[in-house]
Amino acid sequence: MILKLQNTILEMIARGEALQATIERLCVETEALLIGTVCSVLLVRDERLQALAGPSLPQSFQEALDGLPIGGFIGSCDTTAFQGEAVTVTEIEHDPLWAGFNAIALPLGFKARWSTPICSGGRVVATFTFYFQDCRGPNELEQRIVNACTHLCAIAIERDDRVRERQRLTYTDVLTGLPNRAAFNQVLSALAGRAGGGWAVILADLDNLKVINDTFGHGAGDELIQIVAKRIDAVAGTGRAFRIGGDEFAVVVESDTTSPLSTLAGRLLEAIKGQAHCGDHVVLPSATLGGCVASPDEPADQVRQGADVALYHAKERSRGQFVEHRPGLGTALTRRFRAIRDVSLALVEKQIHPYYQPIVRLDSGEVVGFEALCRMSKASGDIIAAANFHEATKDAHVAAELTQCMLQRVARDMRSWLNRGLPLQHVGINLSAADFHAGRLQERICTVFADAGVPLDHVILEVTESVYLGHRDHVVADEIKLLRSCGMRVALDDFGTGFASLTHLLTVPVDIIKIDKSFVDRLTPDDGAVVIVEGLVSIANKLGLRVVAEGIETDLQLKQLVSFGCKLGQGYLFSRAVDADAAASLMALYGQHVGNDHEPLRA
Repeated sequence: MILKLQNTILEMIARGEALQATIERLCVETEALLIGTVCSVLLVRDERLQALAGPSLPQSFQEALDGLPIGGFIGSCDTTAFQGEAVTVTEIEHDPLWAGFNAIALPLGFKARWSTPICSGGRVVATFTFYFQDCRGPNELEQRIVNACTHLCAIAIERDDRVRERQRLTYTDVLTGLPNRAAFNQVLSALAGRAGGGWAVILADLDNLKVINDTFGHGAGDELIQIVAKRIDAVAGTGRAFRIGGDEFAVVVESDTTSPLSTLAGRLLEAIKGQAHCGDHVVLPSATLGGCVASPDEPADQVRQGADVALYHAKERSRGQFVEHRPGLGTALTRRFRAIRDVSLALVEKQIHPYYQPIVRLDSGEVVGFEALCRMSKASGDIIAAANFHEATKDAHVAAELTQCMLQRVARDMRSWLNRGLPLQHVGINLSAADFHAGRLQERICTVFADAGVPLDHVILEVTESVYLGHRDHVVADEIKLLRSCGMRVALDDFGTGFASLTHLLTVPVDIIKIDKSFVDRLTPDDGAVVIVEGLVSIANKLGLRVVAEGIETDLQLKQLVSFGCKLGQGYLFSRAVDADAAASLMALYGQHVGNDHEPLRA
C-alpha cells in the first residue's frame, strides 16, 4: 500500500510535474488510504506559512492559515515549523493553540490535528498535517504513512527548489538582482501582438560609467550600477525593471491609464540623479532614456526597436533626458543605428574583408602598392562597399573594431603574398579618429604585424585631413610620430578637401599626400583645378613628399598628371578594388620588381 503510494509520487517527481499538483495527488492518495482523515501541506517561506495543498479543505480554511508567521504559537502548524517537532492537538475545541481558529475548524467536524515537520538540509521547509474527526492522536499505520509522505514531500520540494534556483539564475542579473535580458525578452514575447496595445518600453543608458570606472575603479562602477538598479526598480515596480547590459536598463510599462510615458520617464530620471555613495566616493549619476508606446497589435520587436532608436536619438541630441519615439524620428540616426547593427553582426560573423585597389606608376602601369578598402559580404553573396555603411563608423567602438579586423586580415594577406615571393611593396590601411583616441594604437598595430611576421616598412597608414588636422589636441600628431618612428609611412588622405593648407606641408610629419578625386575629376581645360594640382605636385616633389593622385578614370586625366610630374596614381582606369587572390594576380603580372627603376611610396 505504501509502496504503491511512493511509486505514484516518485513518478510524478521524475516527470517534472508541478510541485502543487504532485503534493495534492499525495494528499488525495493518502486520504484514500485513511478514510475519514483530511491532509494538508503548508510550505515555510520567509518565516511564514504558505498554503500548498489541501484538496479536501475549503478555500476559506486554507486562506486563514496562509501567511501566518511561524513562532507565534497560533495553531499547531506554525508551532511545528518553529520547533521542528511534531505537534499533536487531541482536542481542538479546548487547546489554547487553536483558540483563534475554533470558529473555522469545528464547523468542518475537525476535533483533532497532528502536524509533522518536513525537513530538508537541516531546516523545516513545510508541515504535513492530518485532521481527525475524533479526539485522538495518530495510530501506528498513520505514523508509517506520514513518515513516507514527509520523505516524498521533502524530495519534491528539494527538486522544486533546484528548478526555481536554476530559473532564478537564468533570468536574474547577478550584480543587481534585477531580471536580466533573457527575462526581458521573455516578457516581450508574452506581450507580442497584444490586442489594443496598452504597454510601452523605456530603455535607459547610464551616462559616463566608463569615466567612473577609469577614475574610481570598477568596484565603484559596480556599486553605482547596483544603486541605480534599486532606484529604477523602486519607481518601475517589482518585476518591471530589467538590467539588459553593462550600463543598460529597461522598464516594461503595462498600463491602461492615460498618463503619458514622459511622466514615468521623468520620475525615473529624478530618482536616478540623486547622490550615490560608491565606496569612498560621491557620484552624481545620470542616465539617458528612450521610450516607445506600443500601438494596437504592434509586434514586440518593433516596439523594442522604436525604443532603441529613441534612445539613440537622445544620446546624440539630448543626453541626460528622455526622448519618446515618434514616426520619422531621426531618419539619419535610424540609418546609422541600422548600419551599426549590420556591421556589428558582420564583425561577429567574420563577413568583413579587405579589397585592394592597386597604386601604379603612371608612366609604366606597374603596380607598386595597394590601398586596402573595407568591404562587407552579405549572405546573398553581394559585396557592400564601405560607403554604404559609412554611418556605422561614426560609432567609435564600431570604427575601432573595423580597423582591428582590417589590420588582422591585411596582415594575413601580406604574409601570404610574401611567402609566395610576390613583389609586394606597400599596402595602405585607413585609420579613423576613433583609432587614435582608443589608445595604444602603436602597440596594437605593431603587435598585429609582428604576429603575422610582416615587416613594418611594408605598411602605410592613411589618415584623412579631417582626422589629422581637424583636432586641436596633440593626440593624433603625437601618435603619428610614434608610428613613423617604428618604420611605418603615413599618407595624408583626401588632400585638399578639409583643413589643409600649404603651410601644413611644412609642419605635419607625413610621407605621402594623396590628391583627392574631386580635384582629379576637374582636370579639364580652363578649370582652376589644373593649376592647383600642378602646383601641389611641384611643391610636394620639392619637399621630398611622394604624391598619389586618386580617382583616375580617363586617359586625359592620366596624360595631364604625367605632364605635371605626378608619378603615382590609382583609379578605375587601372583597376577597381579586388579581393586578395586577384590582387596577387595583379602583382604577379604587373608588380614592380626590386632592381627596376622603381618609384616606391617612400623616400
